[in-house]
This record gives sequence, C-alpha cells and structure tokens, in this order.
Amino acid sequence: MTSRRRRSIAAGVLALMSVASTDARAADAPSGQMSWALHFSLAPTLFEPAETPGLITPFMMLYALHDALVKPMPERAMAPALAESWSTSPDGLVYEFVLRKGATFHNGEPVTADDVKFSFERYRGISAKVLKDKVAAVETPDPRRVRFRLKSPWPDFLSFYGTTATGAAWIVPRKYVEKVGEDGFKKAPVGAGPYKFVSFTPGIELVLEASDAYWRKTPSVRRLVFKAVPDASTRLAMLKRGEVDVAYAVNGELGEEVQRTPGLTLRPTPFASTHWLLFADQWDPTSPWHDRRVRLAATHAVDRQAINQAATLGFSKITGSIIPTSFEFYWQPPMRAYDPARARQLLAEAGYPKGFDAGDFWCDAAACSYAEPVLNDLQAVGIKTRLRPLERAGFLKAYGEKKLKNIVYGLSGISGNAATRIEPFAISSGAYAYGGYPDIDGLFKEQAGELDGKKREAILHRIQQLIHDKAMVLPIWQLALLQGVGPRVAESGLGLITDYPWSAPYEDVKLKGK
Repeated sequence: MTSRRRRSIAAGVLALMSVASTDARAADAPSGQMSWALHFSLAPTLFEPAETPGLITPFMMLYALHDALVKPMPERAMAPALAESWSTSPDGLVYEFVLRKGATFHNGEPVTADDVKFSFERYRGISAKVLKDKVAAVETPDPRRVRFRLKSPWPDFLSFYGTTATGAAWIVPRKYVEKVGEDGFKKAPVGAGPYKFVSFTPGIELVLEASDAYWRKTPSVRRLVFKAVPDASTRLAMLKRGEVDVAYAVNGELGEEVQRTPGLTLRPTPFASTHWLLFADQWDPTSPWHDRRVRLAATHAVDRQAINQAATLGFSKITGSIIPTSFEFYWQPPMRAYDPARARQLLAEAGYPKGFDAGDFWCDAAACSYAEPVLNDLQAVGIKTRLRPLERAGFLKAYGEKKLKNIVYGLSGISGNAATRIEPFAISSGAYAYGGYPDIDGLFKEQAGELDGKKREAILHRIQQLIHDKAMVLPIWQLALLQGVGPRVAESGLGLITDYPWSAPYEDVKLKGK
C-alpha cells in the first residue's frame, strides 16, 4: 500500500471519528422541555437559599438553580456536592470542607470558600439562630477550603447544615449578590446548580435552562417550566391534555382518575412531611386551648384514617407525632383513638358542654383539602371554627412572625433528625413556636451538648413524650403526596431521593426518546 493511500485512509478514519464524536455530543446535548403543574403560587423568596422556611417547598427550586456543599442525593442522605469531601476534628469542634475543583456559578465565576462563608453569614432562614449561636467562626484558609469552628462539640451540626433541615449549606455567589443587591438577586438569581434562571412571571410560571457546565453531569432536558396551578382539577386537566408532564398533589378522587386514565401514572411519594394542628393560644390562660382537656378533645375528634383514605387514598401514615418515623431519635407515641363521644365528654368537663367558638383556623392554601375535613370533624363535636387559607408565602410569613391566632395547620417536610424538627416548632425560641414549656426547653438544651448517643436518644425520647403528654399539638399524619406523571416522561425524578417529595435531581430527569 502506498504512503499516499495510507494517508488517505487515515484521513477518512479521522473524519468518520470526528463525525461520530459530533453526533455523540449532539445526542448527549440537553433537548426538549419538561413542565410541572405546581399546587401553589411561586414567589421570589423561594429562589433564595438564605430565606429557607420550615417547609420542603423551596428545595424544589434550590435543587435546580443552586447547589450545596452537602445535600441529600439518591445514593446517600448527606452526599458530597460542591464539597468533594469533609472531615471532623477528634474533639468535634472543627468541620473542614474541601471544595470541588472546577465548580462554577452560572456567570462563570468559580465557587470559592469565600462564597461559602458569605452564604452562611447571610443565611436568615429556618434554624439560623441555633446554627449561628453554635458556630464560633468560619475560616477560609485558601479558596478551596472552608473551616467551621464550633463553640462547643455539637453532634447535630451536619444534621442542621448538610440536609434539607436548613438552606444554610446552599451557596450563592458573593460578588454577584453584592453587585445586584438582595432584591436584584431574587429577581435574577445566579446559582451553581444544573439549571440557569431564564424568566419568572409572577403567578404564572418559572422557566429554567440547562447549564452545560454543571459539575455532576449535563442535564438531559434543555428547558424546565414550572407552572403555578393552585386548582387541583385544573392541574389534572393540563396533565391529560399534555400541557404539563407532572402534576403535583392530585389528591383523593383525582388520584383515582389518574389511575384510570390511559397513559398517566400515579406516583405516591411518601416523605418526611408531618402535619399537625398548633393550638397557638394554649399559653394564654384566658383561651379555651389553655386547658389540656380541650386539646385532648380536639385530638379525639379527628378521624385521621378516614381523612387519609379520602385525601391520599390511604398512602399517608398515621403516626401521632410531628417527627417523621424515619428520623433518628424518633419515638412512637401511643395513638389517641378517634372517639367523638370522649371528645364531647372532655369538652363538658372543661366547662364547654355545648362546645365553643374556636375562631380562625389558619392554613396554607395548598393544604385546604387536608384542613377542611379536620375542621369538619372539630365542628361535629362542637368546636366551631372558620377556615382562613393564605397563599404559601403569606402564610409562612405570618406564621413565622407569630401573627396567627387560635388554630394553625402546621406542616414541615424538611429532613434531619428529631432534634432538627423539635427546635423550630416545639422550643420556645423556635422560628414557628408560639410558646414553650420550661421542662422541654431545658431538656432540649441538655441534649444538644450530649455526646453519648444513647443518653441523647433517651433525652429526645423524653421530649417527644412530654409533647404528647401535654397534647401540645394535634398530630394528623405523615403525608404521602399523590403525583400524576404524563406519557412523555422516561424518568420523573420522583422518589429518587429518600424522604423527598419532588422531582430531583433535575439533571437525572429524562423524556422518552432521549
């Protein structure tokens, strides 16, 4: 074979390899659009890690737009993300994180230790006080290392910092935030997640586009669209028409309709979301709720299992606690039975033989379908109340500012352990606590510094027992959301992360034909 022929063959092979490589890149490039119908109205505060409330809701956006040092992922509850590794000093006082090389924000700037420190210091969301009270200093010895020094050993540091218990570990770009200001950041957020912000139309939709530079993998789907559709029937209609690919929270009869509809799939997603009633005025001696017998009467009045069957087709779990069953240090309380006769007897003993006007019953508007049957059961025994739904952002603001009275429909789906759930809701200084009890507060402070796991478990069990004995709240259930999935979806992302209700990780979602 002549050298000219050999060169010609080699050139042809190289050309074919180049074409194949180009075709492979084209096949791997993000394409298509996937849409979700949400059961609540979006607000810019949900794009902001620093303002994370006691709900799992904002993580729906955070997993797309932003990234954390450590976060729950399919393979583990605290997986490396922007931090490729971390270590703890033998005395438990220092946590050091090594940042992932090459991780960047959507504007091309590298993720640095300075951004981590800045993000922690500006964090003002759920459990911000307890985190900052425990951390003595955040040090940045070099751009890829960040060191948290604690004031004293605190076994729960990573439970608060490295899970969805808070948003403190989700990192934002310091230079960009300082350039555009706090309001500017909410209007056009820049993160380090798999998707970039494109546009937000208040009350209508959020549009995101894949980031080709995301460190974990290039997303499969080019564009994500989140549509605000508060009405459940409308969400299902849009799913049937193919206007969206996933419809969240299609409860009860609508869930059965999804099951009957060819091409649609019902995906129940059990997660770490407990629901309860808070008797917000129980610390007011002039309120009927100050009397434990009245709180017990309300507890016996609610038929949880019937509500479970009607609202979530029986997929939710009746637990009797604000703590999810999967959490470390969970204590199973004795179950108080549905017994309306006993409820009326307790009301009579408390001086309300004909019942009483309990005033307003506040709830997140998206939880109305759960709150209404609870209200009806209370009415049936003589506890008269009026449902007062608020849009999610307004509800959380009023709840956290302690402006709500009478009855509040409380809920939380953030992760962590028993201590991370007790702190914001059952300790007198908690973000959503309307009061507290000295014995519970004292025990919580004691467990926070206890390094012996068995002793700590015993203290946290005792706290949960006291919450139960005092009838401090009326536990309803641990929720399973019913999600509808359309025929174009190959991987919805639902259920990939344990105890998490939304589609995630977004870089793993896929449409058929991809």
